[in-house]
Amino acid sequence: MTLSIWRYAHLSLAILSSAFLVILSITGVILAVDAINEKSPAYKVENFDNITLAQVLPTLREHYFEIIEVKVDHNDFVTIDAMDEDGNSIKSYIDPTTGKKIGEIVPKSDFINWVTALHRSLFLKETGRAIVGVVSFLLMLISISGLILIVKRQQGILNFFIKVSKDSFSQYFHVVTGRWLLIPVLIIALTGTLIFLARLEPLVGQPKEIEHQAKENLQPKDLKDIEFFKNTKLSSVEKIEFPFIPDDEAEPFIVHLRKKSVSVNQVNGSIISESLNPYSAIVEKFNIDLHTGRTNVIWAAILGIASLNILFFIWSGFVITFKRTKTKIGKNKYKANEAEIILLVGSENGSTVGFASKIQEQFLANGKKSFIAQMNQYEIYPKAKQLIIFTSTYGIGDAPANAKKFEQLITQFPQNQSIEFSVVGFGSRAYSDYCGYAIKVDKWLNDQKWTTRLLDLKTINDKSPEEFTNWVTAYKETTDIPLATTPAMYVGKAPKLKNVKVISTTKVTEEDATFKVVLDVKEKYKSGDLLAIYPESDHKERLYSVGKVDNKLQLIVKLHEFGLGSQYLYNLVQNSTIKARIVKNKAFRFPKASKVVMIANGTGIAPFLGMIDENSKNVETHLYCGFRHDNETTKSYQEFATKQISTNHLSQFHIAFSREENKQYVMDLVNRDAKFFAEILQNGGILMICGALTMQHDVEKVLEQICQQHLNKSFEEFKTNGQFLTDCY
Repeated sequence: MTLSIWRYAHLSLAILSSAFLVILSITGVILAVDAINEKSPAYKVENFDNITLAQVLPTLREHYFEIIEVKVDHNDFVTIDAMDEDGNSIKSYIDPTTGKKIGEIVPKSDFINWVTALHRSLFLKETGRAIVGVVSFLLMLISISGLILIVKRQQGILNFFIKVSKDSFSQYFHVVTGRWLLIPVLIIALTGTLIFLARLEPLVGQPKEIEHQAKENLQPKDLKDIEFFKNTKLSSVEKIEFPFIPDDEAEPFIVHLRKKSVSVNQVNGSIISESLNPYSAIVEKFNIDLHTGRTNVIWAAILGIASLNILFFIWSGFVITFKRTKTKIGKNKYKANEAEIILLVGSENGSTVGFASKIQEQFLANGKKSFIAQMNQYEIYPKAKQLIIFTSTYGIGDAPANAKKFEQLITQFPQNQSIEFSVVGFGSRAYSDYCGYAIKVDKWLNDQKWTTRLLDLKTINDKSPEEFTNWVTAYKETTDIPLATTPAMYVGKAPKLKNVKVISTTKVTEEDATFKVVLDVKEKYKSGDLLAIYPESDHKERLYSVGKVDNKLQLIVKLHEFGLGSQYLYNLVQNSTIKARIVKNKAFRFPKASKVVMIANGTGIAPFLGMIDENSKNVETHLYCGFRHDNETTKSYQEFATKQISTNHLSQFHIAFSREENKQYVMDLVNRDAKFFAEILQNGGILMICGALTMQHDVEKVLEQICQQHLNKSFEEFKTNGQFLTDCY
């Protein structure tokens, strides 16, 4: 059978039985705890396994006036039902070697009795027992199909216990706990099924009676001298029924053992008769002991954990299934036959789709006709110039479910024109076959006559946004398509939003389209982090670089006529409250370096203002800024810079205006101070840039020229060395 069939069977069985399994698992956990609790206090006497009936029976006869029966429970606790000389009933735990009472028998609470009834029959009597039996059988099938899926995922039984790729919390622990608790869960399922079957009439056996011929002229014996009692251990006994009348040969001892019941003449010790328990009864008791864990505290704890984990299996299984639905790609703006850039995604749980979708959004924002689809949806793309593959690896080097047909498809449908390709693989370096499937895809494409390589294969460890931006940077530099290289842009699941209070806002002017928003954010953050907002008319997240000045969050935003995010922020009212979240952007924090140079334009100045304000160690810091006009806003920045220079938080401030008489761009300032920038890089200093992607692109071109002319090196070397930090959009 194929993986998909086994997966479908596994899911279908889980859906069919999940409601009942939840009930049985919860009650199973409670009963497992009860099985552990009933062993405390411990009433099992020392050397219990070596005590014989010949030692016990005479002692009990001497200690009690009349004995009805003695029982040995599953905990090896001995109880007695007897009467004293005054006719008082005695029901208690005893020490069988002395006959003394050692504890009172406490009946099960109403709650435990209620839970037990629910677990056994769902309060539906025989119908309920049948349902429980069927559900137990389904759980066994679920466990078996899960075992097969793990074996297929790990590519063989020999790889069963090797490390599992940590795609997500739910999937990782679904597989890991499934492996370690497979046997206990299987035992729970199997024994639950057999307990039900043992009660079916066709399978219920009848005791086999064995009559013994009475032996005549046997001499009376003391109980301690009777051979059967001397050879029978108390630990093998379930119950002893005492004779009603002592010394009456017509009243025997009836000793119930695990496999049989024996009638023993109390006077001479001869065996009167035996009743062999049916095999079904023996099996049923064994299964009950195994199913409940009542005989062993460690096994009871294991069963409790396994029962609890069944609940986790159900939850994580449905989460995995839900995530798998996220691998489906939404609607495209352009059709496949008109797109120039094709993005194909191979993903098992949807995380890879997230990276691809964020690239797709930027392509569209830059006016690029792009199309995104699953790898299994590969087809002929008549106008395509680029093919970009984002794929994870399933199990050990295998394809994700939505990429299994890709190799066949690219052979079946070769493109009619030359297409550049790039493959980005997602995996974990913990495995020897790291990004194994992505490596295969890269080779397949490289072997095609219609492909040319755009970029070398890029592998991403543990969905790292930082590593992903390395590919983004390389792609941007190769194609000149401006893509965001800020790692926080590619962070996955968003945490819960929090209330943020608006402290103040400013208004735009004819000369200045930017405005400032000051917010009071309670959670911890640093300058360089991002604020994520969600305009009320749109669910899409907007990210803004923030600065922390006077312990308040500060945004500098450009107002766009049709910009939902900027319009939303611009219309905020003082003292109002919005929902937002902080996105940690550790890749763009004030660095530990001897010298730092900051380059910004427009709205990119906000995080730098905060970093400078926080520069308490007086690190040599230079700020280069580019704006359109010299206005009140830029004058406030100059005033801020002057103040910071006086406190040694800032060393130098350089500003350029692109729409004033002496027109300058920030790139001109960088080019003007070429030797200074070369020295900064040569001596291990850090360059930071924040603002528009186009500005970053232009600045990088200037820096490349500076490095070639003054250092005879490529700027790429310094970027690789971590000396260039970016946060541009």
